[in-house]
Amino acid sequence: MAFEGLTSRLQNVFGKLRGKGKLSEEDVNEAMREVRLALLEADVNFKVVKDFIAKVKEQAVGAEVTKSFTPGMVVIDIVNKELTELMGGTQSKLAKSNRPPTVILMAGLQGAGKTTSSGKLAKMLIKDKHRPLLVACDIYRPAAIKQLQVLGEGIGAPVFTMGDQTSPVEIARAGLAHAKEHGNDYVIIDTAGRLHIDEALMDELRQVHEVTKPDEVLLVVDAMTGQEAVNVAQSFHSQLELTGVVLTKLDGDTRGGAALSVKAVTGTPIKFVATGEKIEPLEPFHPSRMASRILGMGDMLSLIEKAQSNIDAEKAAEMERKMRTAEFTFEDFLEQMEQVRNLGPLDQLLDMLPGMGKMKEMKNVKVDEKQISRVEAIVKSMTKEEKQKPEILNHSRRKRIAAGSGTSIAEVNRLIKQFDDMKKMMKQFSSMMGPKGPKGGMKGLKGMKGMLGKGMKFPF
Repeated sequence: MAFEGLTSRLQNVFGKLRGKGKLSEEDVNEAMREVRLALLEADVNFKVVKDFIAKVKEQAVGAEVTKSFTPGMVVIDIVNKELTELMGGTQSKLAKSNRPPTVILMAGLQGAGKTTSSGKLAKMLIKDKHRPLLVACDIYRPAAIKQLQVLGEGIGAPVFTMGDQTSPVEIARAGLAHAKEHGNDYVIIDTAGRLHIDEALMDELRQVHEVTKPDEVLLVVDAMTGQEAVNVAQSFHSQLELTGVVLTKLDGDTRGGAALSVKAVTGTPIKFVATGEKIEPLEPFHPSRMASRILGMGDMLSLIEKAQSNIDAEKAAEMERKMRTAEFTFEDFLEQMEQVRNLGPLDQLLDMLPGMGKMKEMKNVKVDEKQISRVEAIVKSMTKEEKQKPEILNHSRRKRIAAGSGTSIAEVNRLIKQFDDMKKMMKQFSSMMGPKGPKGGMKGLKGMKGMLGKGMKFPF
């Protein structure tokens, strides 16, 4: 996970500061030495680290900190603000032309995820009620045009192509004319990449730029290349005048240095981040939220936004009522699982919760997506009646379900038991809760504590 090592190191540093009633200049210097090492290990640009530490130190040895009742917290607040500034300060939104269509030129090296990011960007625009047109200008990479067509079909976005025998400049010109004629308000031009930056690549991009006059020139860079991603951004920016960066594979095993360096080195803001290979919409990049996540404070705003856009509020309220009244069935359980999975990989969701990094029991937890898939397979192998009335699941039915889901009878039995336990717990929990909190005061609270202390496991 991006920033995992950096987050862990910074939490250790700030843990020491929190324990001090007063901070001396030597305490601050020691903490800054460790922060400097943590940032360098995360592959942050050396000059960026030097400037960042100087700014933080200047504020951290001031009177505001030394006179504060909680000097450690003040230093963390300074670091948080400076990290946010380092990554651009505020969210940098996508440009919108006064005379549609808005033209977006996608650039980058081969393998950075340009074509996939073009599809994700189109999906994001469709979600916001726009009508994007994807233009296939990569005529060199085998199957690049086909890949874009498949992506377009999957998300419901039209793809303009003239095959691989026409020059990219002509394709871009014709694609723009097609968009104007057919009322597309955004044009996303997927261009070719190379394994390295060369004159032929840049010359072609400059020509496409000249005929389309894009409102946005977005550079797609692979976060896993670390500092090299920043060097690539610098090279492209010097020749193309980039307006923004799309950082891909931020969920990979990356140290995160590119996200912290690219704005300071190139002056170009990160506009979007992409995680995973699935065609989910691009995520807008919020510097303040990313700084909060790096410092282990979570990112509840992004989590809430994900929930609001993916979970049906009425269904959620009905589900909550069913759980309270013990009417919850396997059918409801399956629907709930699908809604949660729509939010994205579960380990990424856990990362957004404040304090998760500090919890020892959570540090080494790996969410087993395969196990979740097995649970889904078991439930989907049940008949409609069995999902609604789990009590009818006798041995022969369980045997059939195990065979149908490719699991064992033991796994089926375990899931059914956990499901029953969960229903009992929710019923007890509901009976203890009155309109003003737990019934029976401390007795009710003790009952809840005892119930949760039994090692209750949910079946997901």
